[in-house]
Amino acid sequence: MTDIVITGLGATTPLGGDLASTWAGMLAGRSGVRAITEEWAEDLPVKIAAFAAVDPAEVTDRVKARRLDRSTQLALIAAQEAWTDAGFDWDGEEGDQVDPYRLIVSLASGIGGLHSLLNNWDVQRDKGYRRVSPFTIPMLMANAPAANVGIQVHAKGGVHTPVSACASSNEAIALAMDQLRLGRADLAVVGGTEATIHPLPIAAFGQMQALSRRNDDPEGASRPWDRGRDGFVMGEGSAVMVIETLENARARGARIYGTLVGSGITADSHDIVQPDPTGEGQFGAMRKAIADAGLSASDIRHVNAHGTSTPQGDLTEAASIRQGLGDAVDGCVVTSTKSMTGHLLGGAGALETIAAVMALHDRVVPPTINLDDPEPDLGIDIAANVARPLPAGDLAAVNNSFGFGGANVAVVVTNANQTS
Repeated sequence: MTDIVITGLGATTPLGGDLASTWAGMLAGRSGVRAITEEWAEDLPVKIAAFAAVDPAEVTDRVKARRLDRSTQLALIAAQEAWTDAGFDWDGEEGDQVDPYRLIVSLASGIGGLHSLLNNWDVQRDKGYRRVSPFTIPMLMANAPAANVGIQVHAKGGVHTPVSACASSNEAIALAMDQLRLGRADLAVVGGTEATIHPLPIAAFGQMQALSRRNDDPEGASRPWDRGRDGFVMGEGSAVMVIETLENARARGARIYGTLVGSGITADSHDIVQPDPTGEGQFGAMRKAIADAGLSASDIRHVNAHGTSTPQGDLTEAASIRQGLGDAVDGCVVTSTKSMTGHLLGGAGALETIAAVMALHDRVVPPTINLDDPEPDLGIDIAANVARPLPAGDLAAVNNSFGFGGANVAVVVTNANQTS
Protein backbone atom coordinates (compact mmCIF):
# COMPACT_ATOMS: atom_id res chain seq x y z
CA MET A 1 0.00 0.00 0.00
CA THR A 2 1.20 3.52 -0.82
CA ASP A 3 2.48 5.42 2.20
CA ILE A 4 0.93 8.88 2.62
CA VAL A 5 3.08 11.28 4.61
CA ILE A 6 2.44 14.69 6.16
CA THR A 7 4.89 17.36 5.00
CA GLY A 8 3.24 20.70 5.79
CA LEU A 9 1.10 22.04 8.63
CA GLY A 10 -0.76 25.31 9.09
CA ALA A 11 -3.44 26.71 11.36
CA THR A 12 -5.13 29.88 12.54
CA THR A 13 -7.24 29.28 15.63
CA PRO A 14 -8.58 30.76 18.87
CA LEU A 15 -5.17 29.99 20.42
CA GLY A 16 -2.98 31.68 17.82
CA GLY A 17 -2.60 32.98 14.29
CA ASP A 18 -0.28 30.14 13.26
CA LEU A 19 0.48 26.55 14.14
CA ALA A 20 3.37 27.29 16.50
CA SER A 21 1.32 29.57 18.76
CA THR A 22 -1.69 27.24 18.56
CA TRP A 23 0.35 24.20 19.60
CA ALA A 24 2.11 26.14 22.38
CA GLY A 25 -1.29 27.25 23.69
CA MET A 26 -2.55 23.68 23.69
CA LEU A 27 0.44 22.36 25.61
CA ALA A 28 0.10 25.22 28.12
CA GLY A 29 -3.58 24.41 28.66
CA ARG A 30 -4.70 27.88 27.65
CA SER A 31 -8.32 28.64 26.77
CA GLY A 32 -9.18 30.66 23.66
CA VAL A 33 -12.76 31.32 24.77
CA ARG A 34 -13.83 34.87 25.65
CA ALA A 35 -16.93 36.89 26.33
CA ILE A 36 -18.71 38.29 23.29
CA THR A 37 -18.58 42.01 23.99
CA GLU A 38 -20.10 43.07 20.68
CA GLU A 39 -23.47 44.79 20.86
CA TRP A 40 -25.19 42.12 18.77
CA ALA A 41 -24.90 39.58 21.60
CA GLU A 42 -26.67 41.63 24.24
CA ASP A 43 -30.01 39.84 23.90
CA LEU A 44 -28.60 36.34 23.31
CA PRO A 45 -28.67 33.68 26.02
CA VAL A 46 -25.13 32.66 25.06
CA LYS A 47 -22.50 35.40 25.24
CA ILE A 48 -19.26 33.44 24.87
CA ALA A 49 -17.29 32.12 21.90
CA ALA A 50 -13.78 31.21 20.77
CA PHE A 51 -12.88 33.83 18.17
CA ALA A 52 -9.78 33.48 16.01
CA ALA A 53 -6.86 34.92 17.99
CA VAL A 54 -5.79 36.92 14.94
CA ASP A 55 -8.57 38.56 12.93
CA PRO A 56 -8.08 37.30 9.36
CA ALA A 57 -9.02 40.72 7.99
CA GLU A 58 -5.90 42.12 9.66
CA VAL A 59 -3.58 39.87 7.65
CA THR A 60 -5.51 39.71 4.37
CA ASP A 61 -5.15 42.33 1.65
CA ARG A 62 -8.03 44.78 2.12
CA VAL A 63 -9.25 44.63 -1.48
CA LYS A 64 -9.06 40.84 -1.56
CA ALA A 65 -10.78 40.54 1.82
CA ARG A 66 -13.87 42.35 0.51
CA ARG A 67 -14.36 39.51 -1.97
CA LEU A 68 -13.81 36.65 0.49
CA ASP A 69 -15.98 35.32 3.27
CA ARG A 70 -14.30 35.10 6.67
CA SER A 71 -14.19 31.29 6.36
CA THR A 72 -12.19 31.60 3.15
CA GLN A 73 -9.85 34.20 4.61
CA LEU A 74 -9.05 31.82 7.46
CA ALA A 75 -8.53 28.91 5.05
CA LEU A 76 -6.10 30.87 2.89
CA ILE A 77 -4.05 31.88 5.93
CA ALA A 78 -3.75 28.28 7.17
CA ALA A 79 -3.12 26.94 3.66
CA GLN A 80 -0.36 29.45 3.03
CA GLU A 81 1.41 28.38 6.20
CA ALA A 82 1.06 24.68 5.37
CA TRP A 83 2.13 25.16 1.74
CA THR A 84 5.25 27.13 2.63
CA ASP A 85 5.99 24.78 5.54
CA ALA A 86 6.04 21.96 2.99
CA GLY A 87 8.73 23.84 1.07
CA PHE A 88 6.68 25.44 -1.70
CA ASP A 89 6.32 29.05 -2.84
CA TRP A 90 2.81 30.38 -2.15
CA ASP A 91 3.11 32.82 -5.06
CA GLY A 92 4.79 30.35 -7.39
CA GLU A 93 3.83 30.06 -11.04
CA GLU A 94 1.73 27.20 -12.32
CA GLY A 95 3.75 24.05 -12.89
CA ASP A 96 7.05 25.35 -11.55
CA GLN A 97 6.78 23.30 -8.32
CA VAL A 98 4.21 20.54 -8.79
CA ASP A 99 2.47 19.05 -11.81
CA PRO A 100 -0.91 20.82 -11.40
CA TYR A 101 -2.77 17.74 -12.68
CA ARG A 102 -1.19 15.64 -9.91
CA LEU A 103 -2.20 18.11 -7.19
CA ILE A 104 -5.58 18.15 -5.46
CA VAL A 105 -7.30 20.18 -2.76
CA SER A 106 -9.73 18.60 -0.31
CA LEU A 107 -10.83 21.29 2.09
CA ALA A 108 -14.09 21.20 3.98
CA SER A 109 -16.55 23.55 5.61
CA GLY A 110 -19.54 22.38 7.58
CA ILE A 111 -21.69 25.45 6.89
CA GLY A 112 -19.86 27.65 4.37
CA GLY A 113 -19.96 31.41 3.93
CA LEU A 114 -22.57 32.17 6.52
CA HIS A 115 -21.40 35.73 7.23
CA SER A 116 -21.62 36.63 3.54
CA LEU A 117 -25.08 35.14 3.18
CA LEU A 118 -26.64 36.75 6.23
CA ASN A 119 -24.86 40.09 5.98
CA ASN A 120 -25.94 40.55 2.37
CA TRP A 121 -29.50 39.64 3.26
CA ASP A 122 -29.38 42.39 5.87
CA VAL A 123 -28.13 44.80 3.20
CA GLN A 124 -30.92 43.87 0.79
CA ARG A 125 -33.58 44.15 3.48
CA ASP A 126 -32.35 47.52 4.77
CA LYS A 127 -30.94 49.22 1.66
CA GLY A 128 -32.37 47.40 -1.37
CA TYR A 129 -31.09 44.79 -3.81
CA ARG A 130 -28.81 47.23 -5.68
CA ARG A 131 -26.54 47.36 -2.63
CA VAL A 132 -26.04 43.59 -2.52
CA SER A 133 -22.45 42.65 -3.36
CA PRO A 134 -22.02 41.00 -6.78
CA PHE A 135 -19.52 38.69 -5.06
CA THR A 136 -22.13 37.30 -2.65
CA ILE A 137 -22.59 33.90 -4.32
CA PRO A 138 -18.88 33.09 -4.78
CA MET A 139 -18.37 34.23 -1.19
CA LEU A 140 -21.14 32.19 0.42
CA MET A 141 -20.84 28.90 -1.46
CA ALA A 142 -19.52 26.05 0.65
CA ASN A 143 -16.73 25.21 -1.80
CA ALA A 144 -15.36 28.78 -1.86
CA PRO A 145 -12.51 28.10 0.62
CA ALA A 146 -11.35 25.02 -1.27
CA ALA A 147 -11.73 26.74 -4.64
CA ASN A 148 -9.72 29.78 -3.58
CA VAL A 149 -6.94 27.61 -2.16
CA GLY A 150 -7.00 25.54 -5.35
CA ILE A 151 -6.64 28.65 -7.50
CA GLN A 152 -3.73 29.88 -5.39
CA VAL A 153 -1.71 26.63 -5.60
CA HIS A 154 -2.81 25.82 -9.19
CA ALA A 155 -4.46 22.50 -8.26
CA LYS A 156 -5.97 20.92 -11.39
CA GLY A 157 -6.25 17.31 -10.24
CA GLY A 158 -9.48 18.11 -8.42
CA VAL A 159 -10.82 20.48 -5.77
CA HIS A 160 -13.18 18.84 -3.28
CA THR A 161 -15.43 20.07 -0.47
CA PRO A 162 -16.93 17.31 1.68
CA VAL A 163 -19.78 18.60 3.84
CA SER A 164 -20.72 16.35 6.76
CA ALA A 165 -21.24 18.81 9.61
CA CYS A 166 -18.60 18.49 12.33
CA ALA A 167 -16.98 15.48 10.62
CA SER A 168 -16.35 17.42 7.40
CA SER A 169 -12.62 18.05 7.55
CA ASN A 170 -11.74 14.53 8.67
CA GLU A 171 -13.78 13.32 5.71
CA ALA A 172 -11.76 15.71 3.52
CA ILE A 173 -8.55 14.14 4.81
CA ALA A 174 -9.90 10.63 4.19
CA LEU A 175 -10.99 11.51 0.65
CA ALA A 176 -7.59 12.91 -0.25
CA MET A 177 -5.77 9.95 1.24
CA ASP A 178 -7.84 7.61 -0.92
CA GLN A 179 -7.11 9.69 -4.04
CA LEU A 180 -3.37 9.49 -3.41
CA ARG A 181 -3.52 5.76 -2.68
CA LEU A 182 -5.41 5.19 -5.94
CA GLY A 183 -2.66 6.95 -7.86
CA ARG A 184 -4.87 9.83 -8.99
CA ALA A 185 -2.59 12.45 -7.44
CA ASP A 186 0.83 12.78 -5.83
CA LEU A 187 0.15 15.61 -3.41
CA ALA A 188 -2.86 17.17 -1.68
CA VAL A 189 -3.76 20.22 0.38
CA VAL A 190 -6.30 19.04 2.96
CA GLY A 191 -8.16 20.43 5.95
CA GLY A 192 -11.12 22.50 6.98
CA THR A 193 -12.36 25.93 7.94
CA GLU A 194 -15.31 27.52 9.68
CA ALA A 195 -16.46 31.01 10.67
CA THR A 196 -19.97 31.00 12.11
CA ILE A 197 -19.75 33.16 15.24
CA HIS A 198 -22.82 35.20 14.35
CA PRO A 199 -26.12 35.95 16.13
CA LEU A 200 -28.20 33.47 14.13
CA PRO A 201 -26.21 30.25 14.64
CA ILE A 202 -25.53 31.15 18.26
CA ALA A 203 -29.27 31.69 18.79
CA ALA A 204 -30.12 28.50 16.88
CA PHE A 205 -27.60 26.28 18.69
CA GLY A 206 -28.70 27.94 21.91
CA GLN A 207 -32.33 27.05 21.24
CA MET A 208 -31.20 23.45 20.84
CA GLN A 209 -29.59 23.63 24.31
CA ALA A 210 -26.33 22.62 22.62
CA LEU A 211 -24.16 25.57 23.76
CA SER A 212 -22.68 26.23 27.16
CA ARG A 213 -24.29 29.14 28.98
CA ARG A 214 -21.43 29.60 31.40
CA ASN A 215 -21.31 33.28 30.44
CA ASP A 216 -19.66 34.33 33.68
CA ASP A 217 -16.72 31.95 33.16
CA PRO A 218 -15.81 31.85 29.44
CA GLU A 219 -12.45 30.14 29.90
CA GLY A 220 -14.05 27.42 32.01
CA ALA A 221 -17.05 26.85 29.77
CA SER A 222 -15.75 24.02 27.58
CA ARG A 223 -15.22 21.12 29.99
CA PRO A 224 -15.39 17.70 28.30
CA TRP A 225 -16.26 14.78 30.60
CA ASP A 226 -16.70 17.10 33.59
CA ARG A 227 -19.95 16.63 35.48
CA GLY A 228 -20.53 20.39 35.29
CA ARG A 229 -20.47 20.54 31.46
CA ASP A 230 -23.50 22.12 29.81
CA GLY A 231 -22.70 22.24 26.09
CA PHE A 232 -20.02 23.16 23.59
CA VAL A 233 -18.49 26.55 22.85
CA MET A 234 -18.57 27.78 19.27
CA GLY A 235 -15.13 28.42 17.79
CA GLU A 236 -13.74 29.54 14.46
CA GLY A 237 -10.55 28.98 12.53
CA SER A 238 -8.85 26.80 9.97
CA ALA A 239 -6.33 23.97 9.90
CA VAL A 240 -4.58 22.64 6.81
CA MET A 241 -2.07 19.90 6.02
CA VAL A 242 -0.02 19.10 2.95
CA ILE A 243 0.08 15.35 2.40
CA GLU A 244 1.81 13.41 -0.35
CA THR A 245 3.04 9.99 -1.32
CA LEU A 246 6.22 8.94 0.43
CA GLU A 247 7.86 8.50 -2.97
CA ASN A 248 7.06 12.08 -3.94
CA ALA A 249 8.20 13.45 -0.59
CA ARG A 250 11.52 11.63 -0.69
CA ALA A 251 12.15 12.63 -4.29
CA ARG A 252 11.99 16.29 -3.37
CA GLY A 253 13.72 15.94 0.01
CA ALA A 254 10.72 17.04 2.06
CA ARG A 255 10.61 17.11 5.85
CA ILE A 256 8.10 14.56 7.15
CA TYR A 257 6.05 15.03 10.33
CA GLY A 258 4.50 11.59 10.27
CA THR A 259 2.33 9.26 8.23
CA LEU A 260 -1.40 9.23 7.55
CA VAL A 261 -2.16 5.52 7.68
CA GLY A 262 -5.87 4.92 7.94
CA SER A 263 -9.41 6.25 7.91
CA GLY A 264 -12.82 4.89 8.72
CA ILE A 265 -16.22 6.34 7.86
CA THR A 266 -19.62 5.21 9.12
CA ALA A 267 -23.10 6.68 9.52
CA ASP A 268 -25.41 6.22 12.50
CA SER A 269 -28.63 6.58 10.48
CA HIS A 270 -30.24 7.10 13.86
CA ASP A 271 -31.15 10.76 14.43
CA ILE A 272 -30.39 14.08 12.72
CA VAL A 273 -28.76 15.47 15.87
CA GLN A 274 -28.31 12.90 18.63
CA PRO A 275 -25.63 10.21 18.30
CA ASP A 276 -26.68 6.59 18.40
CA PRO A 277 -26.47 5.91 22.16
CA THR A 278 -24.96 2.46 21.50
CA GLY A 279 -21.93 4.18 19.93
CA GLU A 280 -21.89 1.52 17.22
CA GLY A 281 -21.17 3.99 14.43
CA GLN A 282 -18.47 5.75 16.41
CA PHE A 283 -16.48 2.72 17.46
CA GLY A 284 -17.17 1.20 14.04
CA ALA A 285 -15.37 4.14 12.42
CA MET A 286 -12.44 3.71 14.82
CA ARG A 287 -12.18 -0.01 14.09
CA LYS A 288 -12.37 0.56 10.34
CA ALA A 289 -9.63 3.20 10.53
CA ILE A 290 -7.33 0.98 12.61
CA ALA A 291 -7.89 -1.94 10.23
CA ASP A 292 -7.30 0.30 7.21
CA ALA A 293 -3.98 1.29 8.78
CA GLY A 294 -2.98 -2.35 9.15
CA LEU A 295 -2.69 -1.89 12.91
CA SER A 296 -4.26 -3.41 15.99
CA ALA A 297 -5.93 -1.62 18.87
CA SER A 298 -2.82 -2.18 21.01
CA ASP A 299 -0.84 0.05 18.64
CA ILE A 300 -3.00 3.09 19.46
CA ARG A 301 -1.38 5.08 22.27
CA HIS A 302 -3.36 8.31 21.93
CA VAL A 303 -6.88 9.42 20.98
CA ASN A 304 -7.74 13.04 20.28
CA ALA A 305 -11.44 12.72 20.96
CA HIS A 306 -14.35 14.60 19.46
CA GLY A 307 -15.10 15.56 23.09
CA THR A 308 -17.43 18.51 22.61
CA SER A 309 -18.51 19.02 26.24
CA THR A 310 -22.15 18.06 25.65
CA PRO A 311 -23.86 16.01 28.37
CA GLN A 312 -24.77 12.96 26.27
CA GLY A 313 -22.11 13.19 23.56
CA ASP A 314 -19.17 12.88 25.95
CA LEU A 315 -20.59 9.78 27.63
CA THR A 316 -21.34 8.11 24.32
CA GLU A 317 -17.85 8.76 23.02
CA ALA A 318 -16.14 7.48 26.16
CA ALA A 319 -18.03 4.22 25.74
CA SER A 320 -17.18 4.16 22.03
CA ILE A 321 -13.47 4.56 22.73
CA ARG A 322 -13.64 1.68 25.21
CA GLN A 323 -15.39 -0.51 22.66
CA GLY A 324 -13.19 0.60 19.79
CA LEU A 325 -9.96 -0.23 21.62
CA GLY A 326 -11.12 -3.03 23.90
CA ASP A 327 -8.55 -4.12 26.46
CA ALA A 328 -5.96 -1.84 24.80
CA VAL A 329 -7.81 1.24 26.09
CA ASP A 330 -5.76 1.07 29.31
CA GLY A 331 -2.58 1.94 27.42
CA CYS A 332 -4.06 4.89 25.54
CA VAL A 333 -4.05 8.57 26.59
CA VAL A 334 -7.21 10.47 25.60
CA THR A 335 -7.70 14.22 25.32
CA SER A 336 -10.12 16.79 23.95
CA THR A 337 -8.45 19.94 22.67
CA LYS A 338 -11.91 21.48 22.22
CA SER A 339 -11.64 22.31 25.92
CA MET A 340 -9.22 25.04 24.77
CA THR A 341 -10.22 25.91 21.20
CA GLY A 342 -13.95 25.51 21.39
CA HIS A 343 -15.66 23.66 18.54
CA LEU A 344 -14.55 24.66 15.04
CA LEU A 345 -17.40 22.64 13.49
CA GLY A 346 -16.25 21.80 9.94
CA GLY A 347 -12.69 22.78 10.80
CA ALA A 348 -12.49 20.73 13.99
CA GLY A 349 -11.32 17.40 12.60
CA ALA A 350 -8.39 18.88 10.70
CA LEU A 351 -7.19 20.89 13.69
CA GLU A 352 -7.46 17.88 15.98
CA THR A 353 -5.73 15.59 13.49
CA ILE A 354 -2.87 18.09 13.39
CA ALA A 355 -2.84 18.07 17.20
CA ALA A 356 -2.54 14.27 17.10
CA VAL A 357 0.33 14.52 14.59
CA MET A 358 2.12 17.03 16.81
CA ALA A 359 1.50 14.91 19.91
CA LEU A 360 3.31 11.98 18.30
CA HIS A 361 5.99 14.24 16.83
CA ASP A 362 6.78 15.92 20.16
CA ARG A 363 5.76 12.92 22.30
CA VAL A 364 3.39 14.89 24.47
CA VAL A 365 -0.42 14.92 24.68
CA PRO A 366 -2.06 18.31 25.33
CA PRO A 367 -4.42 18.39 28.28
CA THR A 368 -8.17 18.44 28.57
CA ILE A 369 -8.61 21.54 30.69
CA ASN A 370 -11.46 22.34 33.08
CA LEU A 371 -11.80 18.67 34.03
CA ASP A 372 -12.32 19.32 37.74
CA ASP A 373 -15.05 16.81 38.55
CA PRO A 374 -14.88 13.91 36.08
CA GLU A 375 -17.85 11.72 35.33
CA PRO A 376 -17.40 8.46 37.25
CA ASP A 377 -16.56 5.17 35.53
CA LEU A 378 -15.62 6.65 32.15
CA GLY A 379 -13.09 3.87 31.63
CA ILE A 380 -10.66 6.01 29.63
CA ASP A 381 -7.37 7.59 30.69
CA ILE A 382 -7.76 11.34 30.14
CA ALA A 383 -4.86 13.80 30.24
CA ALA A 384 -6.71 15.95 32.74
CA ASN A 385 -5.54 19.57 33.10
CA VAL A 386 -1.83 18.80 32.53
CA ALA A 387 0.00 17.72 29.36
CA ARG A 388 1.00 14.04 29.40
CA PRO A 389 4.28 12.65 27.98
CA LEU A 390 4.23 9.81 25.47
CA PRO A 391 6.83 7.03 25.43
CA ALA A 392 9.60 6.56 22.89
CA GLY A 393 9.19 4.21 19.95
CA ASP A 394 6.71 3.73 17.14
CA LEU A 395 3.40 5.32 18.08
CA ALA A 396 -0.05 5.65 16.52
CA ALA A 397 -2.96 7.95 17.31
CA VAL A 398 -6.63 8.23 16.37
CA ASN A 399 -8.61 11.40 15.86
CA ASN A 400 -12.39 11.13 16.09
CA SER A 401 -14.88 13.49 14.44
CA PHE A 402 -18.63 13.05 14.70
CA GLY A 403 -21.23 15.28 13.06
CA PHE A 404 -24.94 16.03 12.98
CA GLY A 405 -26.70 13.67 10.64
CA GLY A 406 -24.82 10.78 12.20
CA ALA A 407 -21.52 11.22 10.34
CA ASN A 408 -18.56 9.47 11.98
CA VAL A 409 -14.99 9.73 10.69
CA ALA A 410 -11.85 8.44 12.40
CA VAL A 411 -8.34 9.08 11.11
CA VAL A 412 -5.16 7.26 12.19
CA VAL A 413 -1.68 8.82 12.11
CA THR A 414 1.73 7.47 13.13
CA ASN A 415 5.22 8.86 13.64
CA ALA A 416 6.57 6.52 10.95
CA ASN A 417 8.89 8.10 8.35
CA GLN A 418 9.39 11.16 10.58
CA THR A 419 12.46 13.14 9.55
CA SER A 420 12.39 16.09 11.96
